[in-house]
Amino acid sequence: MNIEQFYPLFLQSEHVTIDSRRIGKNDIFFAFSGENFNAATFADQAIEKGALAVIVEQQDFENKAKNIFYACSTLEFLQELAVHHRKQLNIPVIGLTGSNGKTTTKEIIHAVLSERFTVQYTLGNLNNHIGVPLTILSIKPKHEIAVIEMGANHQKEIELLCSICQPDFGYITNFGKAHLEGFGGFEGVIKGKSELYDYLKNHQQTIVVNENDPIQVEKTENYTPKITFGKEISDYQFELFSEELFVGLMYGSTKAVSKLTGEYNFTNLCAAASLGLHFGIDFKKIKHAIENYVPTNMRSQVVKKEGRTLVLDTYNANPSSMNASLLNFITFEGSKTIIIGDMLELGEESEQEHENILKLALELGFNEIITVGKNFKTVNSSQKAFESTAELIEYLKLNKIQSENILLKGSRGIALEKSLDFI
Repeated sequence: MNIEQFYPLFLQSEHVTIDSRRIGKNDIFFAFSGENFNAATFADQAIEKGALAVIVEQQDFENKAKNIFYACSTLEFLQELAVHHRKQLNIPVIGLTGSNGKTTTKEIIHAVLSERFTVQYTLGNLNNHIGVPLTILSIKPKHEIAVIEMGANHQKEIELLCSICQPDFGYITNFGKAHLEGFGGFEGVIKGKSELYDYLKNHQQTIVVNENDPIQVEKTENYTPKITFGKEISDYQFELFSEELFVGLMYGSTKAVSKLTGEYNFTNLCAAASLGLHFGIDFKKIKHAIENYVPTNMRSQVVKKEGRTLVLDTYNANPSSMNASLLNFITFEGSKTIIIGDMLELGEESEQEHENILKLALELGFNEIITVGKNFKTVNSSQKAFESTAELIEYLKLNKIQSENILLKGSRGIALEKSLDFI
């Protein structure tokens, strides 16, 4: 079974899934296998559940009469099918990557563009070599624009993802100290993320540029076409303002205040607004989208609890985002406690980066500093240094935090949000 033969069957399907527990009628199930599992054993069961077809990579499980088809690699077949589908699409595809803020930016871009268009976008964190093709394959005839988030922690990953989603527009939120171990340091981060620029330049596609970011400016110098924001000479100019805890932007004389905290989210709002304006959306509708977007994904999420303000930012953490979070949080009025968790995938620079963040926290003078994780434990001699969130929870059961404001910030693997019920 080759891609051209299979594609008409794909067009009849409802969804594409790799999860045997979520198979619905007329779905296509890709039976991935690994060292400890073989999803091909669920092939017959998937058909019984109503699956339209199943792709397996063990020939013994093939049964063409039941639409169970063999492929040498389910992953490669999934990616090749996505590439073929992408070539049939005649809609703008916006590709997005960056060290910090890419998911929030994706969500806001989706909200803004949805004011005028039917938009498909990356759900959750499906932003890798499996998630990107799944997102491409979820684009239906009704969709008028797609927004594809691309994540990476090694060189050449963005290059691969670009070859699959083939973006017409691209934006890199920033270059920060994330996944230093995989990228081989900060210069490696710049090189790896810039693979999006390389693709766009090679295919004469449009780059979105924050002209307040010197790296973005340098990497896109003398290139066209591009959409720019940030400077007086840029295509679009926005002013930053804050209202209570929340960040907003002004375009002309019109203000739009978000439900996001932190000035670092200003550029995320600007990128979304710039794309909205580029696609002909009136700023009043952009304002409506920004003001009605509510973060619910543990990214700069503000939670009110028992008269206190909690900032929940536990989906990811690296030195760049941690630094920005602490500098933002210290501006809150009232007493402040920070609960900060380990920043993962920093390699040889891990101890120094954790020491730098702890030093910054001490210099800023928070009322209480609590750290969670083995990396922070190495550099924090305080009694409020816990190796795990489970240890933190045991502490919180006996010690109520008194501060009016509480920040929870850490990498996904630390799962600080589990402590929320005990604060």
